[in-house]
Amino acid sequence: MSAVPGAAGTHGRPRLADQTVVVIGASAGIGLETARQVRADGARVVMVGRNPERLRQAAAELDPVGTAAFDATDSERLKQFFDDLPGPVDHVMVTAGAPSYMPLDSMDLADARREFGDRLATTLGVALHSRGKVRAGGTLLFMGGTGGRRPGVGMAVVSAVTAALPALVANLALELAPVRVNLIAAGFVDTPLSAALLGDRLEARREELRATLPIRRVVGPADVAALAVHLMCNDALTGGTYDIDGGQQLISH
Repeated sequence: MSAVPGAAGTHGRPRLADQTVVVIGASAGIGLETARQVRADGARVVMVGRNPERLRQAAAELDPVGTAAFDATDSERLKQFFDDLPGPVDHVMVTAGAPSYMPLDSMDLADARREFGDRLATTLGVALHSRGKVRAGGTLLFMGGTGGRRPGVGMAVVSAVTAALPALVANLALELAPVRVNLIAAGFVDTPLSAALLGDRLEARREELRATLPIRRVVGPADVAALAVHLMCNDALTGGTYDIDGGQQLISH
C-alpha cells in the first residue's frame, strides 16, 4: 500500500476516518491509486470497474466494503448502482473513461457523438443518481485534462470535452450544494492507459517530459490521488478545476 504524506489529521487521526469513498474506475491507474490512498487515510472504499477480473485483483489488495463491475456509460446500470448502495457515502470519484483522438479526415460522426455524449452524460448521470446518497459537505470529484486546451489535429472532440467539463462542474456545484463538486485536470500521467495509448513511444515521451517539465519528473497516479484526497478533505473547495500537470502547460510542444 502506498504511503500518503500527511495522512494523519491534526490530532493524529486519519483524515478520512469513518468515511466511505466510492471510486468509479478503481481497477487500475489513477482510480486504483486513489482507492489505495483513501484506504491508507482511514476510509472505507467501494470499488467500481468495467473489467471484472481486474476489479477482482484490485479488490483483493484493498479489502473494499463493496465492488461492482459495470460500464459507467451504461446509465441504467449507473442508476441501479447508486440505488443499491446500502447507506450514505461521503465522496464519489470518477476516473472512468479515456480521451479519444479523432482527426476530421477519418472521423466517424456516430463515434464522435458517442464519445462526446458519453463523457458528459456520465458526469451528469453520477450527479443525478448520487443525489440523496452523498452526505452534506461530501464530494463529487471528476477527471478532466489539460492537453485539450491546445488545438491540434485530432483534438476536436477532446478539446470540446475539455472546455465543457469545468462549466458543467461549476453548475453542478451550485445545484448539488452542500455537496461539493470539483474537477481534476491532469496532463500526462504515467498510467497503464498512457502505456496503451502510446505503445512503443511511451519511453520516449517519459524522457521528453523528464527533460522539459519544470518539475523534471513525470507525473504519476500517486500525485493525482494525493490531490483527490486533498479535495475530499478540504471542505472550502467546490466548483473548481484543479490542474496537475507538472507545468506541462508552461512549455511549448
